[in-house]
Amino acid sequence: MGAGDEHVSGPQYGELKNPTKHFNGSSNTGICTATRCPPGGGAGSSGSYTAATPAAAPAATPAASAKLVTFVFGDSLAEVGNNNYLQYSLAKSNYPWYGIDFVGGRATGRFTNGRTIGDIISAKLGIASPPPYLSLSPYDDALLGGVNYASGGAGILNDTGLYFIQRMTFDDQINCFGKTTEAIKAKVGKAAAEKLLREAVYFVGIGSNDYVNNFLQPFMADGQQYTHNEFAGLLISTLEQQLVRLYELGARKVVLHGLGPLGCIPSQRERSRRGRCLRMVNKWVQHFNSLVYNLVVKLNGHLPASEFAHADTYSVVLNLITNPQAYGFKVSNTSCCNVDTTIGGLCLPNSKMCSDRRDFVFWDAFHPTDAANVILADKLFSSLFSATPTASNAAAITLH
Repeated sequence: MGAGDEHVSGPQYGELKNPTKHFNGSSNTGICTATRCPPGGGAGSSGSYTAATPAAAPAATPAASAKLVTFVFGDSLAEVGNNNYLQYSLAKSNYPWYGIDFVGGRATGRFTNGRTIGDIISAKLGIASPPPYLSLSPYDDALLGGVNYASGGAGILNDTGLYFIQRMTFDDQINCFGKTTEAIKAKVGKAAAEKLLREAVYFVGIGSNDYVNNFLQPFMADGQQYTHNEFAGLLISTLEQQLVRLYELGARKVVLHGLGPLGCIPSQRERSRRGRCLRMVNKWVQHFNSLVYNLVVKLNGHLPASEFAHADTYSVVLNLITNPQAYGFKVSNTSCCNVDTTIGGLCLPNSKMCSDRRDFVFWDAFHPTDAANVILADKLFSSLFSATPTASNAAAITLH
């Protein structure tokens, strides 16, 4: 990128912020407006979630007694294959060259050449990466070990990513989590289920698509009818309702990933005259991140026993982009896979790849490479866990 376009400021990269609990105001109740929640890949649901408990459920033992349980929500940066089960979704990566560096060299629905940040953190914790929700049956024992609900194209707003036809919005994902909580209660009982949910860690990375595939798209209405301040306010008010809903369903330890410098990803650089970062986009993202931080303050002050934390991913990604050589990379202004941003910016089977994927920060026009994800996961992990995780201390979020 051009010198002087961006600089690292604010918290050190990888810093995890848990604001002081001091908010005493009221909070909106959670609203679940999901239009889809296929149980184990089945038909969708509509409106508010209503639990359905079978007459007899198989006995099981809570996984929380032995290992940390994680639940993952988000978009393509965290997806591990949910969209593979959505027949008409245009947001899929279940084809070469995605997964070329994953186990077995196969495409799994992850939007990178290898592992996601979540995969890497799970490996560090000594646990399996949570499976995609839509790959499981409604009362699968695997639900007890954690689930990944992330879906490529998903956003905070339900109209984000509409042109992908099918995707699980954040509302959809929370709705599906509601079904998961009922299944867990049916398996292990209410008290054990509440303990499992209370001690689990929830990773939420959402909002990038609300910019890249909504506000910044000239053919989407939101970018035309709202100023950025109005749009950011809409995102935050919606996100608050969603996070309160998660809390009401049993979540307590929630890590919110801040947005990275979207103005510096290859798809946005293509819009600049010299291939540089788009300053205005990054300014908007920083404003949004500050509002999310304030929301974390509010939620922690109002919701008893809540441990919401805001992970500053903006500065770590920006540092990686502006100083790639410091991390062993050579290229950070374009992607390893030669993509056409006019037709989606994804890596296609006939796309030309770089000679060494380890040299590049970005895999396609939107997503980091496996090598970059390792760096980002290491930073996040060191902020989350102060010591080698064990069954007794892994669920404790260390904030600094």
